[in-house]
Amino acid sequence: MSPRKKVLVVDDEPDIRELLEITLGRMKLDTYSARNVGEALALLQRETFDLCLTDMRLPDGSGLELVQHIQQRYPQIPVAMITAYGNLDTAINALKAGAFDFLTKPVDLTRLRELVTSALLLPAPGTTIDRRLLGDSPPMRNLRQQIDKLARSQAPVYISGESGSGKELVARLIHERGPRANQPFVPVNCGAIPTELMESEFFGHRKGSFSGAIEDKPGLFQAAHGGTLFLDEVADLPLPMQVKLLRAIQEKAVRSVGGQQERVVDVRILCATHKDLGAEVAGERFRQDLYYRLNVIELRVPPLRERRDDIEPLACHVLKRLAADTGQPAAKLHPNALDALKNYRFPGNVRELENMLERAHTLCENNRIEASDLRLAEGNCSAEGGVPDLTQIDNLEAYLENVERQLLLQALEETRWNRTAAAQRLNLSFRSMRYRLKKLGLD
Repeated sequence: MSPRKKVLVVDDEPDIRELLEITLGRMKLDTYSARNVGEALALLQRETFDLCLTDMRLPDGSGLELVQHIQQRYPQIPVAMITAYGNLDTAINALKAGAFDFLTKPVDLTRLRELVTSALLLPAPGTTIDRRLLGDSPPMRNLRQQIDKLARSQAPVYISGESGSGKELVARLIHERGPRANQPFVPVNCGAIPTELMESEFFGHRKGSFSGAIEDKPGLFQAAHGGTLFLDEVADLPLPMQVKLLRAIQEKAVRSVGGQQERVVDVRILCATHKDLGAEVAGERFRQDLYYRLNVIELRVPPLRERRDDIEPLACHVLKRLAADTGQPAAKLHPNALDALKNYRFPGNVRELENMLERAHTLCENNRIEASDLRLAEGNCSAEGGVPDLTQIDNLEAYLENVERQLLLQALEETRWNRTAAAQRLNLSFRSMRYRLKKLGLD
């Protein structure tokens, strides 16, 4: 029989302590109570706890100090902050300091039980992360450490990074390493949903609420209940939808189109965009209040050009996967091809590397990829970028063709290979786009 888990309750109000002790006791948990920071620190030295619940305001300090102390000395203990109702700034500061989650007074017992259950499901920190996030460069080791830490929190995370850098994979790893791992992970590309269907897609609709609504349909929030909702390209949401999303996050409830009652939803929000969200706020294209709710913690995914030591192992992994898919031996990279890859800027990041190698794997001779198979013009391989000197260009036609190829690839990467959207971004007709892709071997 496994020993009962221990919870440290820190609050100077006897009524609150008693309420928490009774509720936790009914959950078959042992509780230890402290009235202030000093008593809590003493108990932490004597006992090993599985969870700490602390009030924000204490007679001899603040719960924030306790969160920081536990993060430094006992990082395996999740801490939940109890704050006064409506004191959102305090809750956000606690999350930034490393708190697992927060509760507001008066304490909702259903919410308390859900929080405690989730916190006790957390895996031990520091365990090995899924090797789908390839690379062992210092930026990648740091990224893995941050993922491991953020997985132990329920704070909203804004994942910033360039197109193709792996933001959705990072979001999946945060989900899979946390207490919601056995619940749904629901990714949604905000830029791919027609404006007129957004409210229905996010919140669901009732039968007959609009033309074509032939049956009740749950939305993305309901589908992600208990798990994680990943809002990719969140900067593409129109302003009216941003207002509705903000309310759903604040109230933790949604109302379907045509519905009369709100439905409580429990989701963790992760979001990402390749745009500068701060600049979008400054340009009044993104609501500042929603920005602060989503950007409690920012996690930056480094572009491939900042981790060039990872290019070789990434390329080898991609070539092995291509070989497995085709049933042929893996193609080998000639040293000149590897040098060309390491000196290339990769505006499309890992996704561009994968597409480039897939094309080269098909075109190469004798199962060996030469630099020429990568179709990179010498003048555009500089890691520093910029306009090349004329002495660097041996063939103007080849150079211009490569510039065109890279612009097309970048537009395709940013639109998730939606050719119609990519053509619009480049102000091309779809017919012209198709012709150029075929001419450059990108179709």
